[in-house]
This record gives sequence, C-alpha cells and structure tokens, in this order.
Amino acid sequence: MLTEHDDRRLLIVEDDVKFARALRRSLERRGYAVEHAAQLAEMTSVLDRFAPRYAVVDLKLENASGLAAVEALHAHDPDMLIVVLTGYASIATAVESIKLGACHYLAKPSNTDDIEAAFGRESGNASTPLTARQTSLKTLEWERIHQTLAETDFNISETARRLGLHRRTLARKLYKRQVN
Repeated sequence: MLTEHDDRRLLIVEDDVKFARALRRSLERRGYAVEHAAQLAEMTSVLDRFAPRYAVVDLKLENASGLAAVEALHAHDPDMLIVVLTGYASIATAVESIKLGACHYLAKPSNTDDIEAAFGRESGNASTPLTARQTSLKTLEWERIHQTLAETDFNISETARRLGLHRRTLARKLYKRQVN
C-alpha cells in the first residue's frame, strides 16, 4: 500500500549542485521524498533503487543532453511527470522535450511554485491566447542555435561548425543571452 509520501517521490537531474541542493530543500519542505542525480549514469543508478513519480531535469547537463535523460525517464516509467528546466530555452528543445515525454518545459529562473504548478498541468490549455507578435530575426537566430545545440548534444564546437560560426563567436552569443 502506497502512503502519501510514496506518491511524492521526485528525482532531480541537475549538474549544478548548489541549485539542486536548494531545489531539493524546497521540495522536501513541501513533503516530497527527493533524490538527486548529476549525470545520466548516476540517474540510472538512482532509478535502480528509487521509483519517482516526478522528475525535474535540467536541459543542459555536463557532457550530456537533458533530452537523453527525459527519454530514459519516460522509457523507465511512461506515467512519470517530467518537467524540463533550462537556461537555454528555445522552441526546438521545448518541442523535443515534450515529444520525448516531458509534461512541461520551464525557462530558468523558475521556482518551486512554478515546478509544482507545471506538475499540476498535465494537459494543454486550448484557451491559451494566440498572439499576433511576429518573430524577430534575433529570436529566429536564437532558436536555430538552440535547435542545432540539441542536435549535437550541446557540443559547442560541432554546433559552431554546423552554423558556420567560429566557436568563440557562438560562445559569446550564448553568454550574452544566458539566463541565470
């Protein structure tokens, strides 16, 4: 028989240890049983002994893509509610996250309230207003960069090569638009 605490098991997949620690504390104060994994291999090890109902996944992990984590988590348990957090938001990675099994995609900075609200919104909202705002050239460039980053598993050198940019130029562009 599952207790209420068993149904509030949550896995954080995040390579920023300080952020993960703060998020863990906040979620534990809200009654979640929380485990943390900083890498894909560590995540697999945690899943061997811990069966989470929820997961919070950073899109850009050290030496890996959070998209691979989303795919693995969804394969492990198709009913798991997965929220992707990212400082590198783009339409391309949002779409891929949802296709791979995430229930929501949030741009950083997001707090615990945002994450819990995302878990509560499993389905879409057809009444979301459509905007007439046209996409700017800078937004299109930013989305193309992030689409290519996702395709190359966040390899900066390969992304720069595919976009026809110098690696340092791409790094500067990413640094300028960085979300903390």
